[in-house]
Amino acid sequence: MEEELSGGNMNTVVRSGNTVRRPSGPWTQTIHALLEHLHDHGVNWVPRPHGLDEQGREILDFLPGEVPAYPLPSWVWSDELLQNSARALRQFHNATVDFAPLAARWQLPPHGQQEVICHNDFAPYNFVCRNGGFVGLIDFDTASPGSRLWDLCYLAYRLVPLASPENVDAAPGKLMSNTGRRIDLLLQAYSWDFTAQQLVQAVIARLEDLAEFSTTRSETGGRPELAEHAKTYLKDAAYLRAGCAERADRPDLLQSTRTGHHDGEQGDFFFTSDSGSRLENTRER
Repeated sequence: MEEELSGGNMNTVVRSGNTVRRPSGPWTQTIHALLEHLHDHGVNWVPRPHGLDEQGREILDFLPGEVPAYPLPSWVWSDELLQNSARALRQFHNATVDFAPLAARWQLPPHGQQEVICHNDFAPYNFVCRNGGFVGLIDFDTASPGSRLWDLCYLAYRLVPLASPENVDAAPGKLMSNTGRRIDLLLQAYSWDFTAQQLVQAVIARLEDLAEFSTTRSETGGRPELAEHAKTYLKDAAYLRAGCAERADRPDLLQSTRTGHHDGEQGDFFFTSDSGSRLENTRER
């Protein structure tokens, strides 16, 4: 017996026993090779692939746990989940540096410098959690080559979060005024030499790219609701760009502490991590 799973935003996904069945595409062989590669490199919290079924659907392991859905439960906004998901993303990226299959096919085009394989949707609604903790990741079908920052900035957008307070999917208000500290936690957990400024600028670029993608899909892919998603992405990008411009006109805001804000300066979240300097690069590459 098959059970349709919630959260399949673009496709119908069903559970059959201990497996998940979902539509396949020209990219499926590459994605399955990626998943096997990840397991071979110690990333055992992703589903293993098991080929295709008689209907041509891909077969993947079912990962037991809770997949958060909007409106996100309060435990999703814990510092622990933010940090552990960033560490998991770093492990995933490190494991893909040498992934170079012959005749690879990807559903989405590469983005920027092709340092790693990006998941391209590394966000809470694709996390598998147990007891409020990160234990797995699903939905790899849109993975493609790209930069580390391209993936990390989307996690920041969704989980810091870096969104307009008008965005109904953003965190509760008390977190929206604590953004600087959470950016620091994210960058420290991922442990690379990105600055907060670089992260925010990458989020803006990513949101504009998402808006263009969503608009195209709404017009040509039979998904008219994606037009509203595009509007949200552009509003969030405009909010972040306005924040960056305001801080560029206020040099004193560059003197932020590790907490990411000054007294009376709610939302000073772009210039964190030791006065906006590059994080100390003490990690292995």
